[in-house]
Amino acid sequence: MFLKNCSEYSVLALFALAVWSIVVNILLYFPNGENTYAANNQLTNYVWYFQGICFGGIMMIILSIVLLLVDFYKCSSTCCAGKHVYHMHCSRMGSALFALLGILFSGYSLIISSLGLSQGPYCKTETGWSYPFVSTAGGYLLDHSSWSQCLEPSNVVEWNVILFSILIALSSLQVIICFCKAIHDFTVALCGTHKILAQVTKLIESPTPTFTE
Repeated sequence: MFLKNCSEYSVLALFALAVWSIVVNILLYFPNGENTYAANNQLTNYVWYFQGICFGGIMMIILSIVLLLVDFYKCSSTCCAGKHVYHMHCSRMGSALFALLGILFSGYSLIISSLGLSQGPYCKTETGWSYPFVSTAGGYLLDHSSWSQCLEPSNVVEWNVILFSILIALSSLQVIICFCKAIHDFTVALCGTHKILAQVTKLIESPTPTFTE
């Protein structure tokens, strides 16, 4: 029941999550609302992988629309289930494959965002522009006193931590939704295949009617 609800009602959530991913990723290019750092290429290198804009955003929007269209086709075919059993089976398999593709897209966004959070921001320190937290392997997240090393952009550590954390949360939800949908659709497709084979076997084994004069 959980897989069914997650599959049928959470596809709409993919669209909203994708839109938020685009917005959050765009904000990473404007620390404290300033655009000069992006123009001078003074941002952490992981923002240029476009994980939230392209993969967790645009690609997931396209994917959610496709999944909604496939679900609509399945619903509109129920009235003619006898004629469209094979087509509905194929649509289930196609929906599951698209869901697996969604796992790849959102998984990419999750990995890149995690790496960006672990690496820390690219900022100006007393010795110049660098990645002052790259050697801490994410340990700087627990050492707030070290954040003062970044002199410019102001509050860039907090900016990156919050936005990358939001991207991680959004992409994690996308992975969970796509995983649930893939499992549900594969299960339904396999059960449908079993039923079709059982019906075919029953027809083959049924005795041929004889007519007597």
